[in-house]
Amino acid sequence: MPTLRGARVALLEARMSQELADLVERLGGRPYCVPAVREATLPRLEHVAAFIAALCAGRFSAVVLLTGVGVMALLREAASEGHLAETLNALRQTTTVCRGPKPAAVLRRHDVPVRLSTAEPYTTKELLDALQAIDIDGKAVALVHYGERNSALADALEARGAELEELCLYEWVMPDDIEPLRTLVRELIDGNVDAVAFTSQIQCRHLFQVAADLGRSEELANALNSRIIVAAIGPVCAAALNTLGVTPRVLPAHPKMGPMIAALADYVERSRHLLNDYRLKAVDSARD
Repeated sequence: MPTLRGARVALLEARMSQELADLVERLGGRPYCVPAVREATLPRLEHVAAFIAALCAGRFSAVVLLTGVGVMALLREAASEGHLAETLNALRQTTTVCRGPKPAAVLRRHDVPVRLSTAEPYTTKELLDALQAIDIDGKAVALVHYGERNSALADALEARGAELEELCLYEWVMPDDIEPLRTLVRELIDGNVDAVAFTSQIQCRHLFQVAADLGRSEELANALNSRIIVAAIGPVCAAALNTLGVTPRVLPAHPKMGPMIAALADYVERSRHLLNDYRLKAVDSARD
């Protein structure tokens, strides 16, 4: 079984950082956890109550749900309005569309059936492909976003004739304390980290935003393209890295944390001589 051979692996995941760290340890690596994002609840807005009222009234022919966090936030808002039971019943009566297993899992915990699911790797493309199965032309469609507005998806749905109602309940922001991210940038550039695993596109952007503030974004890109093994959980994350000038070396067959760390261990096993060379060069550089 491939192992990480003691590699120090930087992890930028926030919500599931311990689970990801456990995976790294089980495969013989040394996790270095530096959360790069925080999920912040948006202030209560009048349109949230109006959205819930429209949902309970059966206005939407389909409800598109992008994340489990978004579903939970929607149900919390419904509960605070005193309409949780009505909201769950309305979801049971409409066509629920889930981008991946996480929103589907939340719905099923509340006995809400999932009518349409996307195929791996759960990107906007697969979601739009799944939506081909239903007629949305001239129909009211609700879209519950993730931590930022997915404008490409919204535009595509409107281009298909949907009367779109959008809802954003939380946003992705920088951690309260960004000093650990500054330290990580320096450690990556100095060669004190063997690998870094990205699980979302926002992590990529935040890391490079911190590097840019330090005036070291070019150095960071060079390090990630040379001596650091970069793993991206899926194609959206990989595309974000490409935009920032970084080509990830590890992309798992299935866009999940377990397969990503397993793929990283397999890469380390296959290129362990390179890992040893990078470590020796880092030691020599530190001596100089």
